[in-house]
Order: sequence, then structure tokens, then C-alpha cells
Amino acid sequence: MSVEDSVVAHLSNHFAHVIKPMSDLTLSQLFIGQLANLPGDGTPTGMYKHPVAEAWAELNGLRGDVQADRRFHGGPDKALHHYPAEHYPRLAAQAPAAAQALCAGSLGENLSTTGWDEHNVCIGDCYQVGDALLQVTQPRKPCWKINARFEVEGLSVFVAEQGLTGWYCAVRRPGRLWPGAPLRRVSRPAETLSLADFTRLQAEHRPDPARLLAAASIDGLAADLAQRLRERAAWLQQLA
Repeated sequence: MSVEDSVVAHLSNHFAHVIKPMSDLTLSQLFIGQLANLPGDGTPTGMYKHPVAEAWAELNGLRGDVQADRRFHGGPDKALHHYPAEHYPRLAAQAPAAAQALCAGSLGENLSTTGWDEHNVCIGDCYQVGDALLQVTQPRKPCWKINARFEVEGLSVFVAEQGLTGWYCAVRRPGRLWPGAPLRRVSRPAETLSLADFTRLQAEHRPDPARLLAAASIDGLAADLAQRLRERAAWLQQLA
């Protein structure tokens, strides 16, 4: 068996999961924002977004949108943040003091929809939104700024543990977006993982290195994340 066949076999054996069917839907809301200061220490953030009637998706994000820390947000592999609006009731139930503020756009997402989530969206999915073509590159990794934004300790941990992260997209074809624009998945890699399964793999204490290598090979996965998976696989192989 070739190395490539072995990787595919591991992918099939270890990543067995049910991917829910994805129906076409529409873009519910579209958000951009400028820098603002978080409560407390006044750290600048781009989380505070406002709805817009249209925007232009470029390779590094939506025209007119700003990210505070480009090490963790923005750039070609994190150009847009897509977040399922149906997560907000769960967040509001977890943080009732901030329930009124926990609404679409408040986690800093650019795209808001109902109908797709981390269980039916996969790494590498390409979908057309309005005139633009986007590709899913990775789950979002929640950080402490969620706690600061809503002044609720531990909210970011809840988001991560419950898999309510949303995902980042690369812009493969720039174009105009607008609320009500149709969203349609146009392709999916032959071998991939749902975002939920990918996140579970990352969280495993000592996964099989072959599984990490298989995940790293998924077409569309962010390059820096793929490299980290390969490095982790090499480290685990040394321990074996």
C-alpha cells in the first residue's frame, strides 16, 4: 500500500462521521467594523461590527472591515468569519447577564446565516455567496476577548467546549455580497472532515499521527494549521 493510500485508509477508518446534508440558503446579515476598545483595559478590537447593505469581498477580507491583531485575524486564510446565528440562544442561556448583547454580529463575524453549522460544514468546502467564491479554511479559535467584550468570565471556554466557534474562509474569487444573497456549496474535497470532527481531533491528547497527517492534507486547510498538524504528527512519531 502506498503512503497516500495508507493516509486515505486512516482517514476512512478513524474519521467516520455523518455529515448532515447542506441545503442552499441565503445570507441573513453582513457585518463590517472599525477598531474599538474593549471594556476594562481598553485593548483595541475589531469585534464590534455593524450591519451593512452590501460589501466587497477581497482576498484579505471585506472592504472597509478592520482587524486589530493581524496575527490571529484577517489575511488570506482568515479573510472572513462566518458564524451560525442559531448559536446565540445557547450563548444567551449560558450568559444571561449579557443575553441582550449576544446577537448576530456581536462575536465579530462578517457573515451570519441560519442552517449551516460546524456539523455540516467541512474543511475545504467552497461555496458561492452573492458574486464571491469562498472556501472554508479552519474553525475559529475563541480567545479571551469574548469574555472581555461581554464581561462574562469563561464565555470563550464555553464557546470552545461546545464547538460554537464558527469558521474562517478564504476568498477564492472576489465579489459583491449583500444580505439576502444566495449561498450555495459548489464543491467539497473528496477526503475531508466536518469542522466539529476536525476540532475534536485537535483536542485529542495523543491522536494517531497518521490521522493528523491525513487532516493536514485536506485541500483548503489553512497552510499554517496544516504545518502545525504535521509538526505534531512528527513529534508523536518520535515518542512512539
